[in-house]
Amino acid sequence: MSVSVAIVGRPNVGKSTLFNRLVGKKLALVDDTPGVTRDRREGEGRIGDLAFTLIDTAGYEDADDATLEGRMRQQTEAAIQTADVILLMIDARAGVTPMDEHFAKLLRKANKRVTLLANKAEGRAADAGLYEAFKLGFGEPVALSAEHGLGLADLYNIVATAIEKAAEDLEAGHEEFEKAVSQLDESMMPEINVELDEDGKGVEDGKGTYDPTRFLNVAIVGRPNAGKSTLINKMVGEERVLTGPEAGITRDAIMVPWDWHGRTINLVDTAGIRKRAKVQEKLEKLSVADALRSIQYAEVVVLMLDATIPFEKQDLQLADLVEREGRAMVIALNKWDLVKDKQEHLKSMKEACARLLPQLKGVPLVTLSGLRGKNIDRLMEAVLKVEKTWNSRISTARLNRWLTGMTESHPPPAVSGRRLRFRYMTQAKTRPPSFIIFSSRPDAVPKSYERYLTNGLREAFNLDGVPIRMWLRGGDNPYHDKEKAKRW
Repeated sequence: MSVSVAIVGRPNVGKSTLFNRLVGKKLALVDDTPGVTRDRREGEGRIGDLAFTLIDTAGYEDADDATLEGRMRQQTEAAIQTADVILLMIDARAGVTPMDEHFAKLLRKANKRVTLLANKAEGRAADAGLYEAFKLGFGEPVALSAEHGLGLADLYNIVATAIEKAAEDLEAGHEEFEKAVSQLDESMMPEINVELDEDGKGVEDGKGTYDPTRFLNVAIVGRPNAGKSTLINKMVGEERVLTGPEAGITRDAIMVPWDWHGRTINLVDTAGIRKRAKVQEKLEKLSVADALRSIQYAEVVVLMLDATIPFEKQDLQLADLVEREGRAMVIALNKWDLVKDKQEHLKSMKEACARLLPQLKGVPLVTLSGLRGKNIDRLMEAVLKVEKTWNSRISTARLNRWLTGMTESHPPPAVSGRRLRFRYMTQAKTRPPSFIIFSSRPDAVPKSYERYLTNGLREAFNLDGVPIRMWLRGGDNPYHDKEKAKRW
């Protein structure tokens, strides 16, 4: 049973620093600038043998709901409502501010278990703030230094007690629910019919073992203000990440688990990525680096474009990065409701995609409206289809029959009067599909012939929209002696 713990407080008191220390990774962006964190982020926190779900929040500011700061405050309030335990953090060196007092009043109304943390408590400069913290009404504050890891032992004891009490309340709630369910008539219960194969790992699709029940990591990337956060909120059915008319709202890469037709999809919202020359501020550099790192951890990347703006150089560079990282990709044309001549525009976008992204020939192109929630099902169908292709495995026999046909219909060129020969082909791995061809002189094979083989491989085995890796190696067929021994 997982208990959720939220770290709250005004801006720049060290919430994200403590979050990173407790989860053991630098997940949240940290900087001296106030207000770095905007969305709430979840992670698996741990203090010793104590494990819990940890929530990092934006700094609480009393601002109008229509402003960016007001929407950030609403995200923090949502975290307070869902959390079982609240860690209220203040800056011990700055003492108790009016904003701290206002926040403490809000927490008392929320009727939550609150532990007061006095951060930056190293040194004598924090003594006055520690004594002043008692007036907030949450008992003795835990003096700690999130940056240096001081005071975590004291935090362990207090949080362990709070989590234990919260777990008891949750268990009591589950018992009441189970008691209520047991009193229901069995005829009122829905029937559940789930078919599993013998090993419970899914079915064979002809290209390799494909497990449709495994969780899937999907990163949504694109330029600023393309509608990435709006789409995620519409998918999960709540204002989970911060949105608004301002460009560049998202800073941290936020993972949002989502259940789609019984499968867990880990949606990753990322910061908008501008041209490198325009990225000057330190915070934006950190945000872009976090977004690019999300591509490396994703399995499928949704490249979101503004349908009213044709392919720009930045879009092509992002697509090329996804291909070089070996990730499956789907292109989503957002704001499709704003396009007037839809058929003609879609035709021109498909032609531009085929011309500008030959390395990802056949990549799925899906039109949608994140604001209105249109075509989300079509997007997810394309995501699952390209994921299945990304996991494709082709038998060695089929590959060598295909290779023989390709070289017979279009023989490799002669180099220095000597004909190139391809002896054997096999698939080395999946994710992405990767192949090895053994040739007489691999260094002499022209790039144009490699492209011929790659395009033929994509067409023959329906590998549209995924990167293909192909390596040419020298030497004879490594399985020749084994096959000869089998024949004898």
